[in-house]
Amino acid sequence: MTGESHTPAPTDYLANERTYLAWIRTGITVIALGFVVAKFGIIIRELVPNAPSTSYHLSSEIGIILVLIGGGMQLLALRSFFRNKRNIDTGRYVPSTIPEALAGLLSVVIAILVVVYMVITL
Repeated sequence: MTGESHTPAPTDYLANERTYLAWIRTGITVIALGFVVAKFGIIIRELVPNAPSTSYHLSSEIGIILVLIGGGMQLLALRSFFRNKRNIDTGRYVPSTIPEALAGLLSVVIAILVVVYMVITL
């Protein structure tokens, strides 16, 4: 801003909080998906005793990767929340694209991992 004073409105902080909570929900969903995928391998092993061992080992590995990606999304959300709060406090808007682009790429990685797992376990 050029010489203008900026008094943050409560709605600025509430919008930042809503965005943060949306990212948290997304991260929790990815973590839950990872847990389900990891445990699905155990179910396959129990229901189909002669199933190839690679299917449930791969399930565990992909599940762990998904949980780590979900945790990474949580960290990105927290970082973004505090950066946006600081920007609201100082009255300057600095758009960010890297965290959003990274989250989008992580979503693509999740989709690819799930598709690979589905193709291998058919």
